[in-house]
Amino acid sequence: MEKMPRKFMQWVEIDRSALTSNIRQFRSLIGDKISLLAVVKANAYGHGILKVSRIALEAGVDWLGVHSLEEGLLLRREGLDCPLLILGYVSLEELEEAVARGLRLTVYNLDTIHLLDKISCRLKKKVFIHLKIETGTYRQGIDEEDVFPFLKKIQKFPYLVIEGLSSHFANIEDTTDHSYPRLQLKRFKSIIQKLKKHKIEIPIKHLACTAATILFPETYFDMVRVGIGMYGLWPSKETYLSCILKKRQPIILRPVLSWKTRIAQIKKVPQGAFIGYGCTYRTSRETSLAVLPVGYYDGYSRSLSNYSYVLIKGHRAPLRGRTCMNFIMADITDIPGVNLEDEVVLLGQDGEETITADYLANLAGTISYDIVTRINNSIPRIII
Repeated sequence: MEKMPRKFMQWVEIDRSALTSNIRQFRSLIGDKISLLAVVKANAYGHGILKVSRIALEAGVDWLGVHSLEEGLLLRREGLDCPLLILGYVSLEELEEAVARGLRLTVYNLDTIHLLDKISCRLKKKVFIHLKIETGTYRQGIDEEDVFPFLKKIQKFPYLVIEGLSSHFANIEDTTDHSYPRLQLKRFKSIIQKLKKHKIEIPIKHLACTAATILFPETYFDMVRVGIGMYGLWPSKETYLSCILKKRQPIILRPVLSWKTRIAQIKKVPQGAFIGYGCTYRTSRETSLAVLPVGYYDGYSRSLSNYSYVLIKGHRAPLRGRTCMNFIMADITDIPGVNLEDEVVLLGQDGEETITADYLANLAGTISYDIVTRINNSIPRIII
């Protein structure tokens, strides 16, 4: 456990035991023969990429998945030498650095392939690539009819190694009707079979995200990519319900992240006063306010204005007025004994009360991913 080097006015706590427990839950689902890739892109879904990556590797994950070259280089500079797969796009001018640092690449453009051939021949260095196949998400990917010609071109290049074949589900989380993901799975399997007929065997095939890993063992193939579930959040309520409908015992996920701040000012406000920008809240009684140094710059959504609450001394303190760039105001009139710089929970548990990412997401009209990933990267992450 880390000690806070100073008394921060805002910080994020990362629960090491919760993260480790979640990873072990997924390992128990897939067994020891399937590789487990921990998705740590987007600053580990807002949890802190360096700290989470180290804990995840200690807990037994085999691979790490990042979005960009910058994320991959950061982990390499910090001494993480595990297999690292870049899931996003790497620009042509950045490819040489990716190759030099031994990063695996997700590819789907011939321009990328041709340049990788030139770079690898010049450096005399093998490049391990994962082909992204289009199965129905229509984001990244090679169309089915182009897969075989794409592969045949790559096989001519001496230093390019086709290590992986992947795709991604479009609608496995938002519904209990899984006919579309089953169609995507069928397409993925069909491509694999076509390649086998041409005696092309790709060693690492991966399709499963968190929801697929929980619901469909037939999607495991050689590796699964676990993101949101590793952080203790269900992909959606539909995923949880699907688990129940399939008569599968839901795995026990523990939220990893808590977000906290301290009170910057306590002030008395008279009855009938307007609070904050736009005069969107007017007091109906004399009110005590706690001014908190958190705002939409930090990732606290403006859409939570006048709707959400924070936790102080185990009690709910409703937000009053609009979320500002750097401040929010909470009503502490009915909470006794509140003092300057007392701890405040924005997301997490305090006593018997809990504010979940799903709750804030529902208020903001979004998803839990959006709530945790938007927490500003500059806010300190502390391991507890």
